[in-house]
Amino acid sequence: MELDNVLFAFGLTLFAGLSTGIGSAMAFLTKQTSKTFLAFSLGFSAGVMIYVSFVEIFQKARITLTTIYGEEQGTWITVISFFAGIAIIAIIDKLIPEYENPHEVRKVEELDQNSNIKDKKLLRMGLFSALIIAIHNFPEGLATFAAGLSDPKIALPIAIAVAIHNIPEGIAVSVPLYFATGSRKKAFLLSFLSGLAEPLGALIGYFFLYAFFSDTVFGVLFAGVAGIMVYISLDELLPTAEEYGKHHIAIYGLILGMMVMAFSLLMFL
Repeated sequence: MELDNVLFAFGLTLFAGLSTGIGSAMAFLTKQTSKTFLAFSLGFSAGVMIYVSFVEIFQKARITLTTIYGEEQGTWITVISFFAGIAIIAIIDKLIPEYENPHEVRKVEELDQNSNIKDKKLLRMGLFSALIIAIHNFPEGLATFAAGLSDPKIALPIAIAVAIHNIPEGIAVSVPLYFATGSRKKAFLLSFLSGLAEPLGALIGYFFLYAFFSDTVFGVLFAGVAGIMVYISLDELLPTAEEYGKHHIAIYGLILGMMVMAFSLLMFL
């Protein structure tokens, strides 16, 4: 693996992870939640992830593995790896108590309600949310990093999609932390730092890949990445967009995300 490729992949992952800070900034610098913007953005992100997962990433994994193991066995390994990726991210989500799930929709307006409340339970919830988002972002970081190492033309849209996905998470962490501490600075900093789990996932992934990298590892990892991104899209992005109450806006974003991803891939043919 060339150093330039590694630095490029790591830079994309860092950008995607630290976008939780954008969500925090939105929470503290705006007075009203832009439901249309968030619903459209989340739908767009889901469209990018779903399209690139099925059309590009899964197919690349299958081609790599069938070249090594033959058509039947290689396809079986690809499919199993795809669902293994789904299983990994689903297990992480399952371990999160529903009432403290950081993917619960939060609104900027909440900052003006009960702004003087300082509660240990809220502090615990905010810190727990930051920790869970950090754990949750770990495989996302590995996914973005793996894409960056493999193919820059699909890595950039993936990084942007993951970054958009992280914006509501920044709000979700910031709101309870602000309630609990009364400090915008502390809430912003903790939310911002929770995104560092993505580049951390990339670093660990790099050392793992460097030591064990082979065509087989690449194929299995890439199929798993496709599964992770499809699950994130269906379980988090689209339901969150729906909860903002903008169903059609989210669907328009989804279709546009697919179109942008499709045309970006066509540009490299």
